[in-house]
Amino acid sequence: MSEQTATNNTTAATITTTTATTPAVVKIGRPAPSFSLLSTKNIETLEEKVSLADYRDKWLLLFFWPHDFTYVCPTEITAFSDAAEAFRDFDCEIVGVSTDSVYTHRAWINTPREANGIGRVNYPLAADFTKETARAYGVLDETTGAAHRGLFIIDPEGIVRYQVVTDLNVGRSVDETLRVLQALQAGGLCPANWKPGQQTLG
Repeated sequence: MSEQTATNNTTAATITTTTATTPAVVKIGRPAPSFSLLSTKNIETLEEKVSLADYRDKWLLLFFWPHDFTYVCPTEITAFSDAAEAFRDFDCEIVGVSTDSVYTHRAWINTPREANGIGRVNYPLAADFTKETARAYGVLDETTGAAHRGLFIIDPEGIVRYQVVTDLNVGRSVDETLRVLQALQAGGLCPANWKPGQQTLG
């Protein structure tokens, strides 16, 4: 079963209408759309929100996935969780977002990895239940109500410096994301396949 099929099956029972809207356009070098979302930051109460303003003066890796309890999604979430300290070494925090509820996020965290859960995660999972944030970042599939696999690196001034959106069946690369973060912080012109420690072009 493909991720696309799983997403369609998951959303068919809950998404009965769609809204015809003009897709948002997030531009490199422009301010990132603001957000304020309930999250798993306090796993007990589920009342603590995360917002773009919380990460002012830090780098932020913001990524979206289609749905909890699917197939490719847990591999990405756990991979970024395992690498969270490596990102923090470069003053970068991580926030993950889907259109599932915060209660579904908690249930997924409380499910062991070997049972298709994700276990403890080293960054907050946010609930974009109204779909406003996914829409603002231009990654909402208006037909299914799920987010595409969008990933954004936002600098300490709140400016979008990197974005990528992949097919639902293709997971993102943690190593490449970390490499791009380091390249953005290098302060020079980074050629193709540049890696930390290599010279820039100026």
